[in-house]
Amino acid sequence: MATEKAYKILATQEGISNSQAKSMIDRGLVYVGNKKVMIARGEIDSKTIFRVIKIERAKPIFENDDIVVVDKPAYVNSDEIERQFKPAVLLHRLDRETSGVLMLVKNEEFREKAIGEFKKDKVYKEYIAWVEGIISEPIEVDKPILTQKKNNKAYSNVSGKGKPARTEFFPDIVSANKTKVKCIIHNGRTHQIRTHARYIDHSIIGDEQYGGRRSKRVMLHAHKVRLLGMEFVAKEPKMFIDFQ
Repeated sequence: MATEKAYKILATQEGISNSQAKSMIDRGLVYVGNKKVMIARGEIDSKTIFRVIKIERAKPIFENDDIVVVDKPAYVNSDEIERQFKPAVLLHRLDRETSGVLMLVKNEEFREKAIGEFKKDKVYKEYIAWVEGIISEPIEVDKPILTQKKNNKAYSNVSGKGKPARTEFFPDIVSANKTKVKCIIHNGRTHQIRTHARYIDHSIIGDEQYGGRRSKRVMLHAHKVRLLGMEFVAKEPKMFIDFQ
């Protein structure tokens, strides 16, 4: 059996450059059957046919002279959205596989006002997630989070040396051995919901970095944000509704 590096076979199949093929594999967009291709440089049968997930475009939800709010698709970095909506700049970030409300600001005066609201914990942030196991009652996790970077990748855990963080989990639907929850976050640390979900042994499905089972994506969606009297809502992805 002849073998070749996965990204090279993908580049030939899709008619794209090697670097584009590597990027698609790194983003988690490439499958063989139902199995995600994890290593771009891994050797694989040269006759392999890949299945590639197509990324949706970011859709604007709201725009005025101060702010543009978009519904970020999964698999896209926040920085890419920023490039798409120049000259607006990111007010905050979402993880690559998290979808939903992402806000960019158009002027420094509004940016400073908005950052002040974040610092005073006056911004309402509501997420939807599918988590491992059964949650039958609301759970509040008020535990500090410490974030460290390793190989340019952030990793957070609950630690007395960390910064204050509070997350509320409200169960919505229980199906088999998983629960759909509404998450309301306070403070807003890196990977806060993912870290607190693992801390209570209910990791987010698809979040292998924090103990979740493998899935097509991390099942976390930024659903609703309220900021300075405005409310922005990103519709729940169809995949979340059908995920039974």
